[in-house]
Parts: sequence; C-alpha cells; structure tokens
Amino acid sequence: FFFFFFFRTKTSVRTMKLLLVLLLAAAGLFGGCHAWFSLDSPEATSGTTCIGCTLIVSLAEQMASIDNKTVDKELEKICDILPAKFAGACRSLLTVFGPAIISLLEKKYTPDAVCAGIELCSNPQCHLFPLPSSGVSAVQHAAAARAAVQNNPSLRLRLRGLPSICNLPVVKEVCDWINNFAGKHDPLDDIDHDGFSPVHTLRGADWRGKDCDDFDVTIRPGRLPLDDDTQADSNCNAIYGVDPASGKSYEEILCGNTDQRGVVVLGDSASAHFHIPPQYMEALYIAAHNDTYKNIVEILENEFDWPMYSATSAFLPNTTAFSPDILGPVNSTYQVFNAANLCNHRDYQNIAVNGARAGSMNDSIQSSMSRVQLEDKPVFLMYALIGNDVCNGHNDTLAHMTTPAEMRADAMATLQFLESKLPANSSVVFMGLADGRILFDAMHARIHPIGQYRQDVSYEALYDYLNCLSVSPCRGWLNTDPVLRNLTTQRAQNLSQVLEDLAANQTFKNFKLYYLPNPLKDAIAQWEKQGGQAWQLIEPVDGFHPNQYAQPLIVAEVFKWAAQNHPELLPTVNPNNDLIRKMFGDQGGY
Repeated sequence: FFFFFFFRTKTSVRTMKLLLVLLLAAAGLFGGCHAWFSLDSPEATSGTTCIGCTLIVSLAEQMASIDNKTVDKELEKICDILPAKFAGACRSLLTVFGPAIISLLEKKYTPDAVCAGIELCSNPQCHLFPLPSSGVSAVQHAAAARAAVQNNPSLRLRLRGLPSICNLPVVKEVCDWINNFAGKHDPLDDIDHDGFSPVHTLRGADWRGKDCDDFDVTIRPGRLPLDDDTQADSNCNAIYGVDPASGKSYEEILCGNTDQRGVVVLGDSASAHFHIPPQYMEALYIAAHNDTYKNIVEILENEFDWPMYSATSAFLPNTTAFSPDILGPVNSTYQVFNAANLCNHRDYQNIAVNGARAGSMNDSIQSSMSRVQLEDKPVFLMYALIGNDVCNGHNDTLAHMTTPAEMRADAMATLQFLESKLPANSSVVFMGLADGRILFDAMHARIHPIGQYRQDVSYEALYDYLNCLSVSPCRGWLNTDPVLRNLTTQRAQNLSQVLEDLAANQTFKNFKLYYLPNPLKDAIAQWEKQGGQAWQLIEPVDGFHPNQYAQPLIVAEVFKWAAQNHPELLPTVNPNNDLIRKMFGDQGGY
C-alpha cells in the first residue's frame, strides 16, 4: 500500500532510495517519491518508513506460518525470488536488520512492535495489526519490543552507527539505478528530444506513441506529414509511399480530409492508472509462487502505473502480457479514436503523474506534453485532476486543500499554456473531481490483501493506521468521520464548479473548452445495474483508485456524455480503414 503514498506527491529521489531498499527486503515491493523523511541515518524515521517495515515484517511472519519454516528462511526466500538486480541489496539489508526482526518475532511481538523495536516506527500509538490478547496497549507493546532490542548487546550494536542506507554494500548500486530515472516526466530514452521514445518504460512508449525514428526530431507521432509522407513515415502511423496509378501519396488518399486527432490526458494517478498487484501483499500467493515478482523491474520503471491499459491511453488489446499482475477488460479514449480512424495510429500522450494537482500541473508537469502548434494535428485533451486537490495526509487536512481561488488561477494558467501549444481545432475537456465518499462506503468493512491470511486487517483499520501516522493519501475521504468525508466532498464540488464556470465563460482561439462531470459515479451505477458491487471497481491494495474493470466503464460514460451533449467531440469514421489494414497491416504495432 505504501507505494501509493510515495508516488502521490512531488518526487524526492533520496526518499525513494530508502523506500526501495525497504521494499527489496519485502520481495520486491517498491515505493517512490515523497519528501516525508530523511535518509541520512538509520534512526531517521517517518510514517512511510514505518509502513514499509510493518508490511515487510508481516509478510515474512505470515509466510513462515504458511510454510512451517523459521522467519530467517522466509526472509531469505523473499530475497531469492527477487530479480537479480535487487536480490543482492535485499541480502545486504537482511544482514543488518534480519537478526533483530527474527528475535522479536520469535518472542511473539506483532509486526508493528517489531518495527518500533528496531526504531523504524516512531509513534507507538499506531498499529495496523491486532494487539496481543494479553491486554497490553500499543504503547506498552512497542516499549517492550524496544527494551528487548536494547537489552540485547548483539542486536543493539548491530543497529548502531550504520552508514546512510544507500551507502550499504550492494544497496548503493540499486540506489544509483533509481537515480537514473526518478522524478522525470519526459521519456528517459529520447535521443532526438522530441518527447517520444522507442523504449516502452521510463515514460516512453507505454505513455506516448512509439517514436519510429529516434534520431530525427522531425519524425514523431501526431505530426502533419512531411511532403505527404511520399518517401518516409514522418508521423509514425506507417502510412507512406505513393500510389503508382494516381501519383498521389497514400497519406493524401487514405487520410486526407478525415478526422485526425490525437488524444492527450493531463492527469494524476487515476489517469496514469496506478495499480499494485494484490498478490504482491498476499503471503499465501507469494509462498506458492516463486515468480510473483517476475515483472517487477518493468513495473518499477513505470512507477506502478499502467498507462497502456488506462481509460485514456490504453493501446494494448488485453492484459495477457502481464497476467496475473493485472487483469480485466481494456478500452480507452485513444482506442475509440484510433478505431474510428487508423490514421490516428500511435497519436496518444499520457501526461499523468502520481500525486499531481492543479498547482504541480501548472508548475511543471504540463511542460512534458509534446505538441508543436504549427506542425502537428489537433488533439482531444482531457484535464483530469480528480482528487489530489482535496486529498492529503495532514492532520488539518482541510487547511491543505486547494482553494477555489487557487484552482481557478492554476487551471487558467494551464489553459493559457495550452493556447500557446495546441494546434487549431483542438478540444479540451475539464473533468470534475470525484466524490470519494464511495471509497469508505464500499471498502471499510472488507479485508485488505495484507490481512487475507488471518482475516485480521480491514480497510477501516488501515485507514485509522495511516491517519495515525499522518501519511494517508486522503485523510478527508479515508476516514471514519462522516462529517469530514462530507466536508471533503463539498470542497471537491466547489473546485469542480470552478472548472465548470471556466468552461462556460472562457473562449480560446486554438481549442474549444468543455466541462465533464466526473464519470466514476455513473460508471459504478452501470456496474451495479449489471449485478456488480462498487468495491469490485476499486483497487484492492490502495483502496483508492479505479481498477482495470472500471477503465472501460469510464470510457463508455465519457462517450455517452459526448453523444448526448457534444456530438461534435465524437470521432468520425474513416471510410478507408479497411484499405489501410489491407495495405499496412498492424501499422508497425506499438
């Protein structure tokens, strides 16, 4: 679950390093990018560190029970099933922390108390797992674990005077690997710096159309064809050459005078399609599958986001390639536009960042969008910041929410940026914020994956734990207090009203502006009409995002809204699609 917190706000490479090594010790769980704690010494603690430690220890303890083996053997097993890139760092960490963890678990301390004992959890009042039946309080249990470590000279000396985590043997190599891409929103592998890449991960072709020539800045997805693409494919849709009978280019014959538009989203983790495979936290599954983390490197390089399956930019037809890490039907706005006109092939950009809100979008994220106003095709652009402007982990959460005035200023600045970047005849759709009250209502009584083995951790317990540590992704909605949940929704509605007012009153030369009420509520209603339940559409690990089954339902609601209110937004079918398939096959794929 802690991946979610780390990726939701402004990136800190230093924080990402400590999180990674904690997760390495927990069978490849990886976290990211928050500036919530320091890495300068092993004593540096925070809520996020505490979560990582607690989940690691709980997985090891549960697996030991399942396999009827000692905890030390299960910790070694966790390292053994990691990809080679991480296994050495995992073993290095076990050398440091393993003996204390093993000793405390053998004395029947809970994972929460173990992490307090090794001083990776600093607030003894916070606990995820049930307390011992002896009746001791969380504070007393944590204090006893600390005393057990301090009274053991061997354990006390082992944990004293350690260097910075990323200076530990072998771990440094992994930290250096992270440094190569942490916090970047542009493709890492982009030789010609046109904003597109032939490499899929690291903000490459999984996020935006695959570059068909990374050595030529004039060749990129979405551009108007150079010289009608008579000699080469300048826009990467694989349609080029000259018809010998007419002497016209195939671009002119097959694509000329058709509805060609790219699809872009400026969004947050929901648009990026944040997803942690639930089996990564299920001890029963890990114990039975040595390949649980086979896809971990590629998943890390995509920040635990799955844009290739998202509601806006999915381009893969199904989830088979990554099964069982992600499962469910696939459809997207891009796929609808591309199915209508194959000349739109590869013209998609997912400019969504975990933790993005109106301010950070305006400050930096929007600049990673690649569109040349006078050289590229128009776009259908979705501005979809659906929660982070009201979501934070602060105790005084209301005081840290975006105000309507701030939302108006930031959204207006982004619109002015888009006016300077988008080709004429583009469309921009503001999506309203979600009503996150559905999250608590649907999830609070259910069991989280980390508690599946003993049925001992509900989402409500998880929410209380995260709020106790002040690291909740959304204290306002993930909270047992209905008054606070309602106040959070009221602020979300106020911010949505700002976007709706801008759409009604602002006009621009290069694009028309629209407002779309958040479609998630209607998507859930449709699912329930089909006999489903709301919880089935929510990510099981973070309990916060729409999952893969929700993505096509969201797409359907977007196009239903467009058909009923703004049919001019709907893509027009290219009558030449069959001929394009016959002549150019899969157009080079993705």
